[in-house]
Amino acid sequence: MLVSPLLELAGFYDEPFFITTEASVEISLENRDEILRGRIDTLVIQEQFWVLVVESKSSISFEAAIPQALTYMMSNPNAEKPVYSMVTDGSLFMFIKIMKQEQLQYDFSDNFSLLLIHQNKLYDVLRVLKRISKVIAV
Repeated sequence: MLVSPLLELAGFYDEPFFITTEASVEISLENRDEILRGRIDTLVIQEQFWVLVVESKSSISFEAAIPQALTYMMSNPNAEKPVYSMVTDGSLFMFIKIMKQEQLQYDFSDNFSLLLIHQNKLYDVLRVLKRISKVIAV
């Protein structure tokens, strides 16, 4: 409910972008006597920006999607361009950037939380998304 409007406001549903989806991954974690289940849904934009959304009925960390995001990003066929991803569970957001040069370089953003009192980080998330859309549209 939150990711799609953000992507629309950042211009990812307009040309020159095209969107595809990857197969969802299901996560099952055993915690005490219960099994926690969740899904990681992936949206791919221009083969340069991956959006991984963690959907869970209980407390599966959004960080569970980071290895999957890194795998997609490192297999990107456009090695000359930086690759980005956003990992979110709807309340926490993190961005990842990978550049393939002589050595692989990567960086993680700070976590943007929508749950912090007196700090609306949603505008910061939108600002980052708009910047990424400008960079990959070139």
